[in-house]
Amino acid sequence: MPDLEWKARAIADRLTIVDYISDDNPDVAQAFKDEIESKASKLPENAKIYRPGRVDGTREMVVRANYIVVYAENSKVVTILRVLHAALQWP
Repeated sequence: MPDLEWKARAIADRLTIVDYISDDNPDVAQAFKDEIESKASKLPENAKIYRPGRVDGTREMVVRANYIVVYAENSKVVTILRVLHAALQWP
C-alpha cells in the first residue's frame, strides 16, 4: 500500500481553513480538521475512488460540500497537494 504524504502547502491550507472556522466555532473547526485527516488517511487504500482533478495527474476528494482535497498518486505514495475551498480557482 502507498504511503501518505502532505505537502507543506496542503498543511498550510488546512491550518488556514481551521483557523478561519475556529473564529466562529472552535468545535466545528476541530471536527472539520478531524474529518479531513480521517478521509485523507484512507486515500492510500483506494486513491482512484475520487474524481479526476482539474489539473492533469491529480484527483479531487470532496470533504463536505465546499472543501476539496487535491492529491496525486502513484504506486508508492499518495501526495496531498492542496486543501481548497470549492469556490477558489486552482492551480
